[in-house]
Amino acid sequence: MQSVETYREAFVKYLENQSPVKEPKNLYEPIEYILNLGGKRLRPVLTLMASDMFGGEYQKALPAAMAVEVFHNFSLVHDDIMDDAPLRRGKKTVHEKWDINTGILSGDAMLINAYQFLEAYEGESLTQLFALFSKTAIEVCEGQQYDVDFENRTDVTLPEYLKMIEFKTSVLVAAALKMGAIVAGASVANQDLIYEFGRNLGLAFQLQDDYLDAFGDPKTFGKQVGGDIIENKKTFLYLKALELGAGEDTKTLLELYQGNTKDSATKVALVKEIFERSGSKAATEDEVENYTNRAFESLLKIDAAEEAKQVFKAFAAQLMNRES
Repeated sequence: MQSVETYREAFVKYLENQSPVKEPKNLYEPIEYILNLGGKRLRPVLTLMASDMFGGEYQKALPAAMAVEVFHNFSLVHDDIMDDAPLRRGKKTVHEKWDINTGILSGDAMLINAYQFLEAYEGESLTQLFALFSKTAIEVCEGQQYDVDFENRTDVTLPEYLKMIEFKTSVLVAAALKMGAIVAGASVANQDLIYEFGRNLGLAFQLQDDYLDAFGDPKTFGKQVGGDIIENKKTFLYLKALELGAGEDTKTLLELYQGNTKDSATKVALVKEIFERSGSKAATEDEVENYTNRAFESLLKIDAAEEAKQVFKAFAAQLMNRES
């Protein structure tokens, strides 16, 4: 196994050599723009790591890693349009820099382009990659629709919420890992185990994101603490508080989330008090630990070198350590 930075550098170099700018420029320039905004490149790095773990030459997984990254960025372009978001990674979003029609069309082209990168493979590997990629793509769309639906629903359940974040976030992490395993020719059992590792780690990461949005350190979290509360997002913390809370707290929480409230700072403070008092804060911490442990259990069962598994464990631990 290489260092995580080695995989990242290899992927970035590969990406830079795939410049899509050609005619018509108004279709391809936005694609180059979004792909070069940076980011951690988490998903493609995981594809390369998984391929290496199972004895493959990680360089052969670069087209699969690129397919994952292009798909991920396609989803961001369209999500930004749906959210009317002005910024992405500190820069103008595609639809703000160009226009909405350009954002839709360039996003569509990226989705098609993602599949084109998988054409680098053949035989059974190609069949498996296409099937997994298509399954994941439709699940991500389903997750986004669930998220949109939840904005206007008052009866969202915890199982529904967990399904939403699984589809919207964690299945692409899981697929990125499994794609690397497929390229390396790993056994079906190992492919499934690395997928479960990624799925559970993705769930733990998103639940921790919910938690840190309310209880993270504003100096180190990287975004506004309390943002989900201000936007009335029905996160795990919120839903668990409704499930566990006493009558008066439940009534207050529902009123606060209806927007009939005081200033934002007061609202955030009151909601956080209810999260703590109800036991929702502690329950969310337990759930993060639960999914993290499930991920590590899957990793333990994988038939691969212990050294490689330790690299993954260290990577996961670093990913989850976002409180400082």
